[in-house]
Amino acid sequence: MSDLTHFDEQGRAAMVDVSAKAETARVAVARGAVVMAPATLARIEQGQIGKGDVLGIARLAGIMAAKRTSDLIPLCHPLMLSKVTVDLSPLPPDRVEIEALVKLTGRTGVEMEALTAVTVAALTVYDMCKAIDRGMRIEAVRLVHKSGGKSGLYEAE
Repeated sequence: MSDLTHFDEQGRAAMVDVSAKAETARVAVARGAVVMAPATLARIEQGQIGKGDVLGIARLAGIMAAKRTSDLIPLCHPLMLSKVTVDLSPLPPDRVEIEALVKLTGRTGVEMEALTAVTVAALTVYDMCKAIDRGMRIEAVRLVHKSGGKSGLYEAE
């Protein structure tokens, strides 16, 4: 049985043992979007959402989520992240684009942390605006870049 598997010798789910892997610089970038009514985006940009600064709060939520990914995703390793950025960009007429970058030097990648950051930031935008726009959609959450580790470089098309 491979050393890098989510199953133990009895076939039960287990955390992958990464102790024999080399520590390397690892980076992951994920992106996604929240699509909404144009009027909702206008209110976000004008600071007219009753719950506060939507983009600022969503940014913070995404950063916090990246740091807590192992608490949310079963069998994810708890990681000491060296950098997390979450950028939210309003794109008129009807969307907020979200990008998260996560870095560390370690034995396992940070793809899940980047994806979690984008997803939680998007959910935060939804939560803060749902009273005025229940038709919002979270779309296209995906990994767009990964570097470091044994599998090397990945760039989405």
